[in-house]
Amino acid sequence: MKTALHELPVITDDGEFTARYNDDGLVELNFPPTRPRRSPKKTPPPAVPAKIRAWHRLTGAALALVLAGRPAKQLPPLVWAGKTEFQQAVWRELLKIRGGDTLSYGEIAKRIGRPKAVRAVGGACGANPIPVLVPCHRVLAANHKIGGFSGGLAWKKTLLTREGIAL
Repeated sequence: MKTALHELPVITDDGEFTARYNDDGLVELNFPPTRPRRSPKKTPPPAVPAKIRAWHRLTGAALALVLAGRPAKQLPPLVWAGKTEFQQAVWRELLKIRGGDTLSYGEIAKRIGRPKAVRAVGGACGANPIPVLVPCHRVLAANHKIGGFSGGLAWKKTLLTREGIAL
């Protein structure tokens, strides 16, 4: 049986993010669209279970803090089902990077016991389904260069600057 996916907006001063939840927690977080969406047709909102509403409040609060350059106090359960063990290892390591700190792709590779998997770490960062909260923006290329980011380099620079990281 397929789990229902609940898609909810997270309104911030930086735009409307989209959070997707299943019965186990937060599955995905998407950046605001670069072009404003057309007004959706007025349809009644789907019934959202209480636990998902609670996780959504945590997501909104955590996102607001991180966007303000401060650490998230609490995250909802993060769901990485169907993702590779390597990706999950990278994402768990990203969660250990404190706000205001950065690591290189090579340092992440070493920390997960795969020192030669630098490019694969970059791929896992790019595949991160929950950016901002799982802070792939805190991972830089060699020599403290900015590298890529799934939300675009402008977002990466913005997030790092708000955390007090000089580039």
